Parts: sequence; structure tokens; C-alpha cells
Amino acid sequence: MMSESVNLSIRINRDLKENAEALLGELGMNMTTALNVFLRQVVRQGGIPFPVQVDPFYSEKNLAHLRRVAADMDAGRNTAVHELIEPAE
Repeated sequence: MMSESVNLSIRINRDLKENAEALLGELGMNMTTALNVFLRQVVRQGGIPFPVQVDPFYSEKNLAHLRRVAADMDAGRNTAVHELIEPAE
């Protein structure tokens, strides 16, 4: 027995929507199908079906590290190859 369908209205960034629609089209599905797949997985797994975490590259600590490295290199100091993510202490 199929459940009754309902409409869902969400607001997202226009570029995100367009990029997602283009990618989903390459996968042979539309936004409705993709959202249904996602929501079915949320229900089956009892949560978001992928890790949700902050990218350490964009942390304030790492951005400060990158600014220091860039300033040193601009000043001609410490021009060795550097890690893009500050190593743990």
C-alpha cells in the first residue's frame, strides 16, 4: 500500500540547486528522486547516512597557520614546502 504523497517546500541557494540538478541529471535522477533516496536512508539508518563534520582545512586555527606561512613566504622567510593543514602538536 503506497502512502499518500505530500509536497515539501525548501529554500536553498540557487547555485547549489542548479549544480545539484546538473549532477543528479548525469546520474539519471531528478531532485525529487534524490531527496526521496536521502530521506529513506535517514529513516533506515536512524540518522544522516554520512558523516557530518567540519573540514579541518577551514578551521580558524588552520587559516591562521596558512596566513603565517604565506606571510613568511612573502617576506622570503621559511620558503620550504609546508603542510596545508597545521600538524597536531
